[in-house]
Amino acid sequence: MQTKPTPLTESIRFFSRFATDPSAVGAVAPSSSALARAMVTWIDWSEVDRVAEYGPGTGAFTPQILAHLGEEDRFFAVERDAGLARRFRARFPGTSLYQDSVENIAALCEREGLEGLDAVICGLPWASFTPDLQRRLLEQTAGVLREGGYFATFAYVSGFAVPGAHRFQRLLPEHFSRVERSPVVWRNLPPAFVYRCRR
Repeated sequence: MQTKPTPLTESIRFFSRFATDPSAVGAVAPSSSALARAMVTWIDWSEVDRVAEYGPGTGAFTPQILAHLGEEDRFFAVERDAGLARRFRARFPGTSLYQDSVENIAALCEREGLEGLDAVICGLPWASFTPDLQRRLLEQTAGVLREGGYFATFAYVSGFAVPGAHRFQRLLPEHFSRVERSPVVWRNLPPAFVYRCRR
């Protein structure tokens, strides 16, 4: 019988994965419940029924997303890292997860039988991506989001001086009609804020 991992166990595993490949994970610890709430509570869930989560990792945001969805709503996640994908599947059995790149989001929507998405909740480490990859992923995301659709991602306050973080912020208005920053979520390691974007 498989035992449920404790928060400490998950944190140790997460840090180990970060130490192995920081560009893939981009964080030293899983996101907090406070950050998870900040990622989803600004969305009007009454107009959302098709949702994807990018880079769910250990699933810090997933329970908050699922709590806002109805029985007929559609949800799937995309996680590139094999180890994190295995842990996600163990924690959320029956939840649709693709071990794939977000660059293929249009094809993944098609596999799910969806013409597009109403919301994307994203945990990708944007600041560590190359300029070309940042642009490609944003273009693919904007391509599957309906007009008025929601896009939420986060950035660390301590990492905002990194050139990749500034470059990502400048790219957002090219793909979304509205871009706002949430107040800082201090109850997170490290403190972070949410980009709240509308297509």
